[in-house]
Amino acid sequence: MNLDIQNIKQRFEIIGTDPNLDRAIEKAMRVSPTDISVLITGESGVGKEIFPKIIHQLSHRKHNKFIAVNCGAIPEGTIDSELFGHEKGAFTGATSNRSGYFEVADGGTIFLDEVGELPMTTQVRLLRVLENGEFIKVGSSKVQKTNVRIVAATNVNMDSAIQKNKFREDLYYRLSTVEINIPALRKRKNDIVLLFRKFASDFAKKYNMPTVRLDDDAQSLLKNYRWNGNIRQLKNVTEQLSVLEQQRAITTSLLSNYLPNPISNLPALTESASNSSDFSSEREILYKILFDMKKDLNELKKVIGKLKDENPNFDISRFEDLESNSVEKLIQKTDYKEDNIPVKDDNFTEIKQDKYDFAEEILEEETLSIQDKELELIIKSLERNNGRRKAAAKELGISERTLYRKIKQYGIKL
Repeated sequence: MNLDIQNIKQRFEIIGTDPNLDRAIEKAMRVSPTDISVLITGESGVGKEIFPKIIHQLSHRKHNKFIAVNCGAIPEGTIDSELFGHEKGAFTGATSNRSGYFEVADGGTIFLDEVGELPMTTQVRLLRVLENGEFIKVGSSKVQKTNVRIVAATNVNMDSAIQKNKFREDLYYRLSTVEINIPALRKRKNDIVLLFRKFASDFAKKYNMPTVRLDDDAQSLLKNYRWNGNIRQLKNVTEQLSVLEQQRAITTSLLSNYLPNPISNLPALTESASNSSDFSSEREILYKILFDMKKDLNELKKVIGKLKDENPNFDISRFEDLESNSVEKLIQKTDYKEDNIPVKDDNFTEIKQDKYDFAEEILEEETLSIQDKELELIIKSLERNNGRRKAAAKELGISERTLYRKIKQYGIKL
């Protein structure tokens, strides 16, 4: 590993050996000596706030002020005053002149966290600062100069925000002269256990108690969990384990109590995927019902065939309509494969409604038919076996548990 990167990790207490993390640190080191604006991107909780400090401390501005501003935490009505200052009487409550952050941090660095939350009017003012170093206090007409380096961070998808007219495209390009992306924790699997050990050690010292430790299975669960809250969530879980668990050896069962949906490691639905599911959910349900019916039909055919073989006098004429295979024909008509999940395409909204109408007619007719015949078969088998469920289930070719469920479902009196 590059010794400079290792030194930065030790200096700023950064834990991890992930190559993408190292790349982000290297970019921060290279851009630090310049006055280039930097945009730091990444999900909430990945540790974006460390990188502006690295950039400031390695720059020629390190002896001047470093001010961190959480843009999302300042009300829209006062953020211009906070950033650029105001004159006495500029608005109700402005009882004196006030210097804004851009005036106070002159010669230093301003870190604009959650910059994607800035109001559009403030974005216009910020763009002017980036272009020529000028700003005007609220309630003033005097143009002032500032020599401030801006480092911004956001967890917002900037391309989407620009398309929705929530963020100015020209401001985005001025802020992102260099863009540093911090990888999500789930993409740094080998770092997760290292971070847990660091947090566990810190909390053990803080609360004066033995350090919690993970067994091998718990480590595997920790590494494969999705961590939507990233490092912030991992730290929170570690603190809870350290304080609440008397047992210091953490097993999978203990750890899973602190993880929402611990088994699930599926990717979160994006907006487009969510919209797609709205279109296809009813269609999927319909297909599932059809395939369940098809399986029930096949099982019934097997049972009827078995009964006919064992009882030559068995009257099969009442079940001949099962041979019509109307469900199979419907599935063929819809061109649907059982192993595939239907996916919305550009033409999905143009699918003709008559296909659904046809399906609904078949479903209504076949469901009644199948239920009637299933009920009749179960009753006859129970009568033939004098109410013995085990023998009846064996004769019907189903489990005793399934038979019990069917008896309860149809309200059959024994």
